[in-house]
Amino acid sequence: MASHYRTETVFDYSWKQVVQAYWNRYPNPASHHVLTEDTISREIRDGKLYSRRILSKTNSVPKWGERFYKNTPVKIIEDSVLDPKTKTLITFTRNIGFKKIMKVDEIVEYSEQKDGRTLAIRRAYISSQVFGFSRAIRAFGIERFKSNCHKAASGFNYVLQRMFPNQQHHHNAIESSKSVDHHHHHATPPAGTQQQQQQQQNKTEAIKKGISNSLEFVKGQASKVAQMFSVKN
Repeated sequence: MASHYRTETVFDYSWKQVVQAYWNRYPNPASHHVLTEDTISREIRDGKLYSRRILSKTNSVPKWGERFYKNTPVKIIEDSVLDPKTKTLITFTRNIGFKKIMKVDEIVEYSEQKDGRTLAIRRAYISSQVFGFSRAIRAFGIERFKSNCHKAASGFNYVLQRMFPNQQHHHNAIESSKSVDHHHHHATPPAGTQQQQQQQQNKTEAIKKGISNSLEFVKGQASKVAQMFSVKN
């Protein structure tokens, strides 16, 4: 059982600036939940920079969640691959504690756009093994992840503005997101003509296919990055 969340954010800065700021984004006013960050390894292979870091984060939980999780720091492993040729930075993070309660695999890809700005596509795959509560925990995870996405974008922009105060802004930042529970059932199409119902059915099938493809992408990318770092999941 898993839920999937996807969001896109456009930063009004060049890819090179975003990459520079990425390694310096903590601390910032929106990152109080990030307690520590340490670089474990960093090496260049095939012209790409591979880094592994470990972060410690904390988040409050609702009353009903206290039976499963106490408000103690959670360790997060962050692997990243920076490719200066394609101008992409891909990060893969996952929690190494409380995985049976809620496991969050997150992939973010930062890439250069034709207009000189930087697009960040963030995908998360959230699962839980707590019998009877997995759906509630996954829903909580999605909402918490949404909140953290907004914090991350806000904090990142704060760091970018401080590092590059003379940057000329000609565009407004764009952020969009989509949340999907892979096990939710789709609503029955409203009554209408046979043609309308067929169109609705086709649309529903397209949505299902899109969800399935998105989930497979997240799983595939997580597996690919894990293999790069010889990670035992």
